[in-house]
Amino acid sequence: MKFLTLIARLFVAVTFLFSGFVKLVDPLGSAYKFEEYFSTDVLNMEFLIPYALPFSIFLIIAELMLGVFLLIGFKPKVTVWSLFLMTSLFLFLTWYSAYYNKVTDCGCFGDAVKLTPWQTFNKNVLLIVVIAFLIFALKHIKPLFNNNLLKWMSLGSLVLFLYITYYVLVHLPLIDFRPYAIDKNIKQGMEEIAIDGLPKVHDFYLETNDGDDLTDELLNMDKVMFVVAYDIEISDNQGFANIKAATDLAKANGYTVYGLSASYIDDLVSLNLENKMDFEWLFVDGTVLKTIIRANPGIITLNKATVTGKWNWIDADNFKP
Repeated sequence: MKFLTLIARLFVAVTFLFSGFVKLVDPLGSAYKFEEYFSTDVLNMEFLIPYALPFSIFLIIAELMLGVFLLIGFKPKVTVWSLFLMTSLFLFLTWYSAYYNKVTDCGCFGDAVKLTPWQTFNKNVLLIVVIAFLIFALKHIKPLFNNNLLKWMSLGSLVLFLYITYYVLVHLPLIDFRPYAIDKNIKQGMEEIAIDGLPKVHDFYLETNDGDDLTDELLNMDKVMFVVAYDIEISDNQGFANIKAATDLAKANGYTVYGLSASYIDDLVSLNLENKMDFEWLFVDGTVLKTIIRANPGIITLNKATVTGKWNWIDADNFKP
C-alpha cells in the first residue's frame, strides 16, 4: 500500500508540475485559452474575459504549488482534496469541450503537448481516479522534511514561480513551443500536420490594404522584420518609441520592414504619424498574431521564412542587424 501510494503521489505531483511549468513559461497563452472558454460560443461568460490573465496566473501558480506540496508532503490532506477539486473542474471543462466540440485544444499542457479533446478528458479521468486513491491512502503520505523546512521550501517555490511569471510577461516566454519559435521555419510549419489535422502554421496570410497577398514574397526574402501589434487599442503605446528605433536600424541595414496587425487601417496610419514610423502595415488574423509573439507590440525577424529573432517592445534595443 505504501509503495502504491508513493507511485500515485509521484505520478500526480509530476503531472501537475509539468502541466504548470509549461504554462508558467507562457501565461499569456493560457489567458488566451481562457478567453476562448469564456466566449459566447463556449461557456457564454464574456464578462470574465477581462480577468482571463489573472485567472490563468492564479490557476498556474495553484497547479504548481499543489504539485510541490504533494511532492514534499506539506499539508497532505488540504493538498489532496484541493487537487481533487481542481481536477474535477478540469474534468467538467474538458468533457464539455469534447462532447460539444467547442474547444479543440484545452491548453492543459500549454503548447508543449497537444492532445485531442477526448484524450484530454481521458487524461483527467485517470488523474481523478489516482487522486481519489490518494484520498483513501492519505495516512501513507508522509512529509519528506521537518515542518519548518517544508514551509521555507513552499515559500521559496512560490517566490520563484511569481518571479518567472513577472519576467515572461515583461519580456517573452522562457521556452517557446509554438511553430513561430526562433529557428522554426514558417513554410515548413505550413506543411507539418498537427494533432487536430490542421497544418501547424495555418491562416498565415500577409495582406495589404488593397487586398494583395505578400505572403510568399516576404517568406522568400533574406532579411525581413515584422512589427507585430495585434490590437493597437490595447498596445503599450510607449513601446513604439523603441519599435521605431529598431525599425530604423533594420532599414539602414537592408531589412524589409512591415507591420502586422488586425486593427483598422486609419488607426494604423495615425499610429505611424504619431510615432514617425515609416513602414507599411499588413493585415493578419488577430489570433495568428497572438500566436506569433506574446507581445503587443513586438518585433520578429526572418530569413527565408526561418525565424531569427523575437523581442518584446521593452527589449527592442537588443536587436542587432
